[in-house]
Amino acid sequence: MPKTSHEKAADQHDQAAKSHKVAAEHHGKGDHVKGQEHSDKAHSQSEMAHGSSKEAQSKSKSKK
Repeated sequence: MPKTSHEKAADQHDQAAKSHKVAAEHHGKGDHVKGQEHSDKAHSQSEMAHGSSKEAQSKSKSKK
């Protein structure tokens, strides 16, 4: 079954959160190079999730 736009956005937010957590773990261990790599990935995922959330919201509003 295809995912709704809201489910897609939620999945992207979950992935971003996981990447943020991994980045924090690396920074906490002093591995700032790996931490920065994961921070960059998390930032990118967060931006995509934000865009998907806006799209889902727009689709929901247009159905009213």
